[in-house]
Amino acid sequence: MDKQALARKMYQAAYLTGTFTLRSGQTSHEYFDKYLIEAQPILLQEIAAVMKAHIPAGTEVLAGLEMGGIPVATTISLQTGIPAAFVRKEAKTHGTCKLAEGADVSGKRVCIIEDVVTTGGAILDAVPELRKQGAIIDTVLCVLKRGANAHEILAAHNLTLIPAFTMEELVAAK
Repeated sequence: MDKQALARKMYQAAYLTGTFTLRSGQTSHEYFDKYLIEAQPILLQEIAAVMKAHIPAGTEVLAGLEMGGIPVATTISLQTGIPAAFVRKEAKTHGTCKLAEGADVSGKRVCIIEDVVTTGGAILDAVPELRKQGAIIDTVLCVLKRGANAHEILAAHNLTLIPAFTMEELVAAK
């Protein structure tokens, strides 16, 4: 499926209108419900195929952020053979008490996988903690960039954001 056809399918499956409060606290009248596409295996596989082309050379671990980045990272991992880590919003207080489950990130080149990025808040919460564990992180791949200044916000933290799609691309593809 070509990228424009995929954008159209994503728009049709997950684009909603109404009044929505975003993680950033901003209010929006348009919303991309990523779970509506992440629950559809064919769409998720197609999105992962687009994203895997942008994985930096030398990446040793794909780190999916809770919750929406996890199915995306898993699907890309299945397509590439690169191990995945599943990053919680905070370390659990029982069991292994880990922030990142799955693949070990210590001393590894890690690529963050996220679903939707507006201001990068979830990324900016996770990356310092992963770096404390020895992860080497400079790239974030996301399914959808909806915030106009997300690139600049993340660049201030030495992170390059590479979106598979922008909200404008999805709306234009409808």
